[in-house]
Amino acid sequence: MQTVVIVIHLMIVATLIATVLLQKSEGGGLGIGGGAGFMSSRGTANLLSRTTAILAAGFFVTSLFLSWLASYDRKPSSIIAPTSQSQPVGGAPAVPSSGGGLLDSLKKSDEQQSPPAPSGPEAPRSQ
Repeated sequence: MQTVVIVIHLMIVATLIATVLLQKSEGGGLGIGGGAGFMSSRGTANLLSRTTAILAAGFFVTSLFLSWLASYDRKPSSIIAPTSQSQPVGGAPAVPSSGGGLLDSLKKSDEQQSPPAPSGPEAPRSQ
């Protein structure tokens, strides 16, 4: 369905570009000039203006529909609150979370792996 709407959207875009280029500009441009033909220049301007407005409305409608169609199956996801527990990179077993998110579980695993804090000032150790 998305492919069909994209093809319709592209046809509207191509027609809209051609319609805008056919309109008479103040500088001459590619406009349809002269009084000869089946319509007067005023009638041509009205027809092209209405056609441009209709094509612009179709362009906006198909754009909004394509945007809605693209987000239709998208599920909200969060990187802070994981849906399943996995093994941390360090290889330590995963800490079961008590309703906390990813940041809480990382803090708990960091506390388990870090050595106890010294009771007083110590000299640095060489390794």
